[in-house]
Amino acid sequence: MAKRFPYIVLAAAFSLAASAAYYSVFGLSKLFSSQATAVIILASTLEISKLISASYLHRYWAQITVMMRAYLTTAVIILMMITSLGIYGFLVSSYQDTAYRLQNLETVVANHATKKNRFQTQLNATTREKQVVDKNVMKLTNALSSNQIQYVDQNGNQVIKTDASNRKAYEKQLDISMIRLQELTKRETALSDSVTAIELKITNLQTSSTVTAEVGPLKYVARITGKSMDTVVNWLIIMLILVFDPLAIILLVSANKILHDQEVAQPQDEMQYMPEQPEIADNEVPLPMPGRIIKEGVNPPKPEYLSYRNKFRNEREKKYKK
Repeated sequence: MAKRFPYIVLAAAFSLAASAAYYSVFGLSKLFSSQATAVIILASTLEISKLISASYLHRYWAQITVMMRAYLTTAVIILMMITSLGIYGFLVSSYQDTAYRLQNLETVVANHATKKNRFQTQLNATTREKQVVDKNVMKLTNALSSNQIQYVDQNGNQVIKTDASNRKAYEKQLDISMIRLQELTKRETALSDSVTAIELKITNLQTSSTVTAEVGPLKYVARITGKSMDTVVNWLIIMLILVFDPLAIILLVSANKILHDQEVAQPQDEMQYMPEQPEIADNEVPLPMPGRIIKEGVNPPKPEYLSYRNKFRNEREKKYKK
């Protein structure tokens, strides 16, 4: 696992850098849409050069001049800022598409709400008029039932008679009131149905629309923070670009450092398997080191001196398998 870890870090760095480059390139192409193809080629080349420059700075920092260090460091920082700007433009453009669809939905909902308020106002007026007419009907009905004249005749008897003229007037007014009451009842029912239908349309638009589901979390965050949804989205995009391309560069430099440390440590590991050279007398011929050419007339080295490389190779294979 220790052998594979730097390559895992390197793969993560390249995948993150590739994602950042994709969003940045297409974000910049939208900013300069008239020359989108040229901008894509330019931005892609700069993204690759940025990664190479960062790796070169880390590996050869001590060998290059101060001017080259300053220029390459400045160039990498500026390219990171350009990448972040492209990502910002890409994400803002994507949000604007959603914001426009949300604005259209809110406009439709507002129009329905205005129509509903107009119907509701008419419904309230009709209900009030209906109540007044209903009271008049009750009064006229009571007046008809009590339209009697009481008096005592010459013989002392109490006589009860109905006033015919008043009765005709009451009946006429009652008929008119009943007709008006029926008209108001029908109108009240129609207006009530219209208000209910509009409320159902508004509810359906707010619950079944895909854009409502997309911006639902943003609306919730905006509500609990007391900020507008545009402000919340701007904060979110800034947090993304702060950890996007800079993290890719840091991971790339870290992978280079791990690989460099392993390259430095490898010769030291090989020296652990080097056999100690025996003391050589003045009249003896020294044995050659493994890998050297043995000249004629010189005794060949012992097998244990020639097998240390195989032994080291076997140890490395065992570590790799673990």
